[in-house]
Amino acid sequence: MTRNGKPWVGDQVTDKATGREAVITDIRQGVYVLRPVRGPVVTWTADSDEHLTLTAPREQRRHDTLAER
Repeated sequence: MTRNGKPWVGDQVTDKATGREAVITDIRQGVYVLRPVRGPVVTWTADSDEHLTLTAPREQRRHDTLAER
């Protein structure tokens, strides 16, 4: 779910700084905490949303996950 047009917790994004797909797990004082969409859960941070591109909002990810079951 985006807030004010910005990616938010649960949204899937592309981190252009690293070239990786990620899910936003937390936002702490404006710093985005990211984890890979698949694979080992190793988190990294993005200092702002400047390099984050929304690829799937939380609602879509949730719907797609339920449809896979």
